[in-house]
Amino acid sequence: MRHTILSILVAALLAGCGHKVPGNFWEKDELPPIYPDYCDVTVPINIAPLTFQIDGSADDVVARLSAGDDEVVLGGDKIQPDAADWRRLAEMAKGDAIKVEVYVEQNGSWTRFRPFNIYVSPDSIDPYISYRLIPPSYVTYEELTINQRCLENYDESVIYDNMLCSENAEGQCINCHNYQQYNPDRMQFHARENLGGTVIAYDGAIRKINMRNDSILSAGVYPTWHPWLPLIVYSTNKTGQIFHSVNPNKIEVFDSESDLIAYDVERNEVTNIENDPDEMECFPFWAPDGRTLYYCSAHFEYHDTVADKGKEFVTRTEEAKYCLYKKSFDPETMQFGPREKLSVEGLELRDVTSGDTSKVTQLSTLISQQSATLPRVSPDGRYLMFTLAPYGVFHIWHHDADLWMLDLQTGEARCMEEINSPDTESYHSWSSNGRWVVFSSRRYDGNYTRPFIAHIDAEGRGSKPFELPCANPDYHRQLLKSYNVPEFMRGPVTITPQQFADALKQEAEPVKYVSRLGQTGGL
Repeated sequence: MRHTILSILVAALLAGCGHKVPGNFWEKDELPPIYPDYCDVTVPINIAPLTFQIDGSADDVVARLSAGDDEVVLGGDKIQPDAADWRRLAEMAKGDAIKVEVYVEQNGSWTRFRPFNIYVSPDSIDPYISYRLIPPSYVTYEELTINQRCLENYDESVIYDNMLCSENAEGQCINCHNYQQYNPDRMQFHARENLGGTVIAYDGAIRKINMRNDSILSAGVYPTWHPWLPLIVYSTNKTGQIFHSVNPNKIEVFDSESDLIAYDVERNEVTNIENDPDEMECFPFWAPDGRTLYYCSAHFEYHDTVADKGKEFVTRTEEAKYCLYKKSFDPETMQFGPREKLSVEGLELRDVTSGDTSKVTQLSTLISQQSATLPRVSPDGRYLMFTLAPYGVFHIWHHDADLWMLDLQTGEARCMEEINSPDTESYHSWSSNGRWVVFSSRRYDGNYTRPFIAHIDAEGRGSKPFELPCANPDYHRQLLKSYNVPEFMRGPVTITPQQFADALKQEAEPVKYVSRLGQTGGL
């Protein structure tokens, strides 16, 4: 009865606003051409309202959203549900779906498209994500920000703005924000060039660290926090980039050298854990049990007579094929074990739909000849998602990069065709409950990365991804910036941008190099 009364009240309010479902219309057995494409997506119960518009010309648009005996009718150029209406419909559709009917008027005639569903999962999502916003200028450090966005509404704020420390021609790059177990009170990011250093925020204290040391290749680059210890593992990288004149990938970002280091936050000590000159280790990631470190590495031997490694690597870029590795770790002794290559090349792959053995062979060959990067393990420790492309390490610039899933229990890997697109899929992060992933995709225009979110079920299968909802559905097509490194968070960072800027203007603390972590007295 309560929902019936609510429906009557909503209908009366909508009638007063002039939006109503057309009485006469043509039926069209096609899904409506809407942007963003939210047709038949699965969303978390606590997501912000999904807004959309017709992707094309229309004199008028009306949409009816219904769940159970409740409905909301909206009209105009943009379909923008009110937050209260959306929450009510989502709660009614929990474990089921919100039905959406779209009516479009052209030249005085209405057409009703085939209805679609927005499936509402009872699995909630972490309330925040953070990301870097970066213009595709490639050569300048101007106007870089690390932002945070509430997924339960459209609120967005700046964590740090590099212009607070940039003066005239002295630019400052910022990148690689990362958190310990989704905790916004324990985070780090890098500033490079002007006033450069690694910023570490730990339970209210902010420190600027100079991690450069003669005993390590470079300052820390790509980070991963241990699940509970004050320990961060980084790759150290000598990175370069080349610009293509005819290659559709435009840019190749590469490492001419890279190693792995471990940094003790409390002791301010650093040590090498992998530094083979013929191996290029990158993108470390801790397993949730804190006892296994995953990463990727490419075997690459330089010619003895060549002194400029970067110059040689440019001519041999496509030879860089990265494989997945892991190392054991003892939290009590703080010691790492030897590296172990994951058996990705020899996986027993099955086509579960047809049992086609020829496809099994093709998949196995594909993995062994490709480059696997960005291993990220699900919070329950069962699945490892990675990015696969023909070569290289920086797959965000590779249009043929796809997401793959490795089941660490069964040893099977597969291409995640249900969430991939014909264009780039790259950097990905798991939600804290392991039921959602956010990843970077260039599926709409091939140039700008946008965050897409997909549900992952208990069997590791993904739903159709949906683009990050915005109050204005056309916002992303008007924003001339890319989203970079989306990471889930349990809440917002409360340290202000100015506090981070003040810390960066101070002298950085130099790290102390030790041969082994945890030893009193260092070397």
